Amino acid sequence: MVKGCHMLIGEFAARTGLSQDTIRFYVRKGLLAPETGAKGGRNPYQIFSERDASTARMIRFAQAIGLPLREIAGIAAELQRQGLTPAREVELMDEALARLERKAAELAELTDYLRAKRDWVERGKPGPEPRFLDLSPCPAAPEWEAGSGREFVNGEPRQG
Repeated sequence: MVKGCHMLIGEFAARTGLSQDTIRFYVRKGLLAPETGAKGGRNPYQIFSERDASTARMIRFAQAIGLPLREIAGIAAELQRQGLTPAREVELMDEALARLERKAAELAELTDYLRAKRDWVERGKPGPEPRFLDLSPCPAAPEWEAGSGREFVNGEPRQG
């Protein structure tokens, strides 16, 4: 076995940073398809390749940008069945770019808030505290107001 080209699950876990349980889960879900070795009796060894490692990195990337495993599995199945047309590849990349841009905007907002809050604390907390989100108050529904006289049972207005 050439080191780096073919790996058993322990080596693969170390190389990818995934736990062995996560790797087994990905295999059960069809996200990874390692070769089966001759050793191991009734439970033959799974042999992972560099391509599997690349696939694992793509799965982690897709999860990091918010793609659910169900969608990742769908794309993987589509790729294995018929491959991806250039148009489909562009569509997937456009979706990934849009997700990354949304995530970048959220991170920029969080960064601005943390910087403002740090500066506010560092200056001795003068004036109003910086707020993370400028949320307007929720309008109160009459049935939720204290003393409205309405009671609820299992989330439904009580009759009578």
